[in-house]
Amino acid sequence: MKSPYEIKKEICEIGHAIYKLGFVAANDGNISVKVSDNEYYCTPTGVSKGALTPDMIIKVDREGKKLEGKLNPSSEIKMHMRVYQERPDVMAVVHAHPPIATAFTVAGINLDQYILPEAVLTLGEVPTCEYGTPSTMEIPNSLEPYIQNHDAFLLQNHGALTVGFNLTKAFFLMEELEFNAKICKYAMELGAVHEIPNEQLKKLMDLRKKMNLPGRHPGIEYEETPAQSGASEELISTITRKVLEALGK
Repeated sequence: MKSPYEIKKEICEIGHAIYKLGFVAANDGNISVKVSDNEYYCTPTGVSKGALTPDMIIKVDREGKKLEGKLNPSSEIKMHMRVYQERPDVMAVVHAHPPIATAFTVAGINLDQYILPEAVLTLGEVPTCEYGTPSTMEIPNSLEPYIQNHDAFLLQNHGALTVGFNLTKAFFLMEELEFNAKICKYAMELGAVHEIPNEQLKKLMDLRKKMNLPGRHPGIEYEETPAQSGASEELISTITRKVLEALGK
């Protein structure tokens, strides 16, 4: 079990990572980790994620009220608490503004095309939640229809939220989300987006079950169709190895 300092240090490291990747600007974004049913560590308001230090991390209760720390929690802790309330399996939440994924929401384009096997296995379908005013209950309420079946969410005109059984997993989903959005954008610019065929999606979903990947099922729907060209068995094997390595299995 990690010590309080180790948890705070990990939050800072992930904060530095999302800042360096350009997923947040200035004081944007927030991160939290669950340590018990009534104790959560989270990032403070008004501090750049690139400048976080362990002494800045705050402890809050399940209502988002401060228990420990010199600074104050982000007013957006409400959406983190809603996830923890609805999903006992979630131990960490990351909110950021990855530029390309966020641009899809601004353009009104759903990021619902299945183009990368890795993203199918880890992200699956990524819903876009209705716009809500930051720091109000509108954003937590916008998550409500999707919380039970997804681990990654786009927030209309407001970035993305990812959750996981630990902080590394939540961060990796945010990274995968933006990478998938980037590839999709490039393919659109090149003039064509060819999705993975239905039969290959079924193979990937069967593989996901065999691998017993943590988190909720991606919710991908596919039809039983004749096999088409797509992800090969060799490629799927390579993807399996990469995903297992990323999960530390």
